[in-house]
Amino acid sequence: MDIKAYWLKQIATLKVDKARGDPAPHKPLLLLVILDLAEAGLLEPEILALTGELAFRFCTYWTVVASRRKQRPEIRMPFHHMKSGGFWTVLTEDGKPSPDKKLTAFIKLDSSFLKCIHDQDFRNKARRLLVGNYFSGEEQVALCAMLDISVPSETQVLRETAAVEQAAAVEQGREARFRLTVIPAYNYTCALTGYRLVTITSGSIVDAAHIHRFADSRNNDPRNGMALCKNAHWLFDIGLWTLGDDYRVRVASTKFSESGTDALLLKSLEGRKILLPSDTKLWPDPIHLAWHRANRFQGV
Repeated sequence: MDIKAYWLKQIATLKVDKARGDPAPHKPLLLLVILDLAEAGLLEPEILALTGELAFRFCTYWTVVASRRKQRPEIRMPFHHMKSGGFWTVLTEDGKPSPDKKLTAFIKLDSSFLKCIHDQDFRNKARRLLVGNYFSGEEQVALCAMLDISVPSETQVLRETAAVEQAAAVEQGREARFRLTVIPAYNYTCALTGYRLVTITSGSIVDAAHIHRFADSRNNDPRNGMALCKNAHWLFDIGLWTLGDDYRVRVASTKFSESGTDALLLKSLEGRKILLPSDTKLWPDPIHLAWHRANRFQGV
């Protein structure tokens, strides 16, 4: 699946509240606002602030669903919770990760998503998916009038949704192949800690972790992966440790505090060489390791 297909899949499968029997419109409406900003050339940087102007656009879109959603439109909800789909990360006023919608002042758009929404064809497809999948007939007519586009037919929406689902199925198969290659190559053992646990019911405790983040690279080559247990995977993804080209561990030791048994401490692993597959063709590619050091690692 290419990057455009990936983000169209995310748009077509938003996690929206259906407790009232219909899809909550908050996330789809905010995405329509974001697409508008991109089309108007108002979304060049990755950072977008929560402003009165942004709220105005959101509230204007909200008038379309006001008859079925009696509460006041609250932009803070989707502005913060859209992070769950990977579209952006949420930041506080001082630029730190935000733990709560009341504290979220900025979002940092995913770079690959930002690139997609600057493409007119992508915006057109995204709008049709949003309008067709999350809104009723009359709402669709109103939204399309706002967007100055034709109302998508049911057939068109189904066709585009089917194309997204087919691409997703292909990607799912490739992801499964990635896991089936990477995890056995490391003998079901965490490359960082050397811990191995397998069960009849759940399989292996380790994940097939991407080195160059999959959302950016779309790369399921086994050399872009390592077998890591849950803790090691999380610590790697947030950049508290990385690898040199010699496959020795580097730790961002000034960025965290820890306590516990010495053998479990991340800082104690500094300089240790990771477990590597017996097949050298499956060793992590230095190109991907360099990406991780430059883009994820929090240390020097």
